[in-house]
Amino acid sequence: MFTLWTLIEASLLCLNAVCILHEERFLAKFGWGRQAGQQDFGAPTAKDQVLNLIRSIRTVAKIPLIFLNIIAILFKLLLG
Repeated sequence: MFTLWTLIEASLLCLNAVCILHEERFLAKFGWGRQAGQQDFGAPTAKDQVLNLIRSIRTVAKIPLIFLNIIAILFKLLLG
C-alpha cells in the first residue's frame, strides 16, 4: 500500500544510498570519480552537476541522516 510513510522511507533509503557511495571504489569504475568531475572552464555538464549534487548531499546530510535513521528504526520497532 502506498502511504506517506512509504514515500518518506523510500526517500530515506535513497539518501542513505547516495551517502554511502564511495568515489574511489565504486564511482571511479564507471568514470564518475573525483577526477572526472573537474573540467577546466566552460559550462558544467550534466555529469559534473550530478557529481556535485552527490558530494553536496554527502556533506550536508551526514549528521541529520543519522538521526532520521534512528527515528525511522524506532518508529518501525514501536508501530511495526
